Amino acid sequence: MRSHILYVEDEPHLGKIVTETLQKQGYEVTWKTDGASVLGSLSGLTPDICVLDIMLPHVDGYTLCSEVRQRNPELPIIFLTAKTETADLVKGFEAGGTDYIRKPFSMEELIIRIRNQFRIRQGGHVSQRNLPEIISLGKYRFYPHRYELHSPTRLIKLSQRELEILEQLVINVNHSIERRILLVEVWGDDSFFNSRTLDVYIRKLRNYFLEDQSIEIVTLKGKGYLFLVP
Repeated sequence: MRSHILYVEDEPHLGKIVTETLQKQGYEVTWKTDGASVLGSLSGLTPDICVLDIMLPHVDGYTLCSEVRQRNPELPIIFLTAKTETADLVKGFEAGGTDYIRKPFSMEELIIRIRNQFRIRQGGHVSQRNLPEIISLGKYRFYPHRYELHSPTRLIKLSQRELEILEQLVINVNHSIERRILLVEVWGDDSFFNSRTLDVYIRKLRNYFLEDQSIEIVTLKGKGYLFLVP
């Protein structure tokens, strides 16, 4: 059975290209050009994933995402956006988005992101031992097997907890990760004490990345974190 994608984009040329390419990849695609029309037909739509432009006529992507999320809490939602400010990206994740792609984008990137969202939904997991030996993070180099983070000016030796938290952020880079999931992955439970301890480690990791202002660990209020790396 083919996976069903709800695609909402008001730009005709781009919408046609994306729809035809995804159909050639074997997906069933419902392409809509107006956010209001999607709201009016949500009860009759059963997509496996949504791909939403933010700047839509009548009802924007944020509002549409919130409505879709209320009806289906588990549905992957990818935002397509020309917006580049961190505040805009955070707003998208807080509305219920699970990933975003900046315009202009390649079809290869979109297809990879869609496949990745399906993998995450099916419980896909990347363990530390499967991470590369060297991971580039902006101006930094992360060596997970050596417990090292190299900044432009110094070598930072990571503690076990710092390593485990950073690994989870890297695995979910440019994706939101729920606070509860992060706590369970690192400590095994989401107790109040561990939650307060996590706050301390997040502050430390933010300080480690101060030499590259393009890297951010953003707190998503009531949800979790977003590790932004260009």
